[in-house]
Amino acid sequence: MKTISTTEARKNMKTLVDAVRETGAVYAIGRRETPEVLLVKFPRDWSKELNDITNMNAYSESFTFLEEEPDLYSADDLKKKYA
Repeated sequence: MKTISTTEARKNMKTLVDAVRETGAVYAIGRRETPEVLLVKFPRDWSKELNDITNMNAYSESFTFLEEEPDLYSADDLKKKYA
């Protein structure tokens, strides 16, 4: 993840949006090298039944790094289904 200034983001917004949409890159935008917001790809599926954080985590590619990891639990182990 790269942190860019608000000035740089404002000047290059089209390029940043295209990069995020096409590659899934994530940019932190902030002032004085301090991240304040994230520019991330919008999830392909969005459910009005779930809150924003659950939607972002369940439907974005936030956890794709876990695809190669073995499953430790099954759906039967869950006490409550969130998504």
